[in-house]
Amino acid sequence: MESVVAPARSAGPAAWAALGVVYVLWGSTYLGNRLIIADVPPLFAGGARFVVGGSLLALVVLAVAGRGAFRMTAPQFGTAALSGLLLPAWGNGLVAVGQQYVASGMAALLIAATPIYIVVLRALTGDRPRPATLGGVAVGLLGLALLVVAGPSGGSGGTLGTAWWGPLLILLAALGWATGTLATTRLPVPANPFALAATQMLVGGTILVTTSLVSGDRPDLTALTPTAWWAWAYMAVVVSVTGFSAYAFALTSLPVSTVATYAYVNPVIAVLLGVLVVGERFSALQLAGGGVVLVAVVLVIAAERPRKRRGELAPSSL
Repeated sequence: MESVVAPARSAGPAAWAALGVVYVLWGSTYLGNRLIIADVPPLFAGGARFVVGGSLLALVVLAVAGRGAFRMTAPQFGTAALSGLLLPAWGNGLVAVGQQYVASGMAALLIAATPIYIVVLRALTGDRPRPATLGGVAVGLLGLALLVVAGPSGGSGGTLGTAWWGPLLILLAALGWATGTLATTRLPVPANPFALAATQMLVGGTILVTTSLVSGDRPDLTALTPTAWWAWAYMAVVVSVTGFSAYAFALTSLPVSTVATYAYVNPVIAVLLGVLVVGERFSALQLAGGGVVLVAVVLVIAAERPRKRRGELAPSSL
């Protein structure tokens, strides 16, 4: 099945730079989440940062491209709203909740399952994966089983809670992210990728804040530490605005299988930051499971690279 948003025939330096931004910024989000949720309810923290980030990005888009950038057909707005629910709300929201019980590095390793989910979703929608792809999925399932069996790992200072379902919640978040990613490449989307990113963040952020307030999970802003404030500002302004914009731009310019390589770069960055900044530690079984997952993601993405036919770029299949 062809992607509605076809990759550009020749991706320029800007597209590769955008992917590099996604690598670095999204790899740092797990540490940022951990520093914030120590003082702020996770759903409220995530929702507030997406509302602020989406508003800032919308203002920038209006200033640069004008109101026309936000002109969308009903199907285009529907895709933007759906992906806002699936990406920032479901995906990032559940990750933030899960990180109350799972170390940031391990959370990133579990989220690395996203390309594996995408292959499964493709198969369920009638797109037949290649045998090599299915082999990569099988390897990935083994790695995920090792991570789940290993259980949540606290890290330093006993700052994390313990819950057997913590890793499963992260895996559920990955399913939301995979579904949202697939939707934005197969359904009609706004022509301006930055308008799409702003809409996604505003929709997702509103859902998260509303859910937090309705559930009675309200923050005490007077009790926040400077670390939490700085981490939240970084996540709201730098990661939300720049990261989501870069991701949306990369999806319009590069094959989805290439963009999906963030899934095995982000965990490496997240693990390093977790170890160096907050002293997270991992058991041998967790490291083995994480290594198997990353190998599986490499296998899946390598198997799914688009093939050229008659001099033209094949449609993205992951």
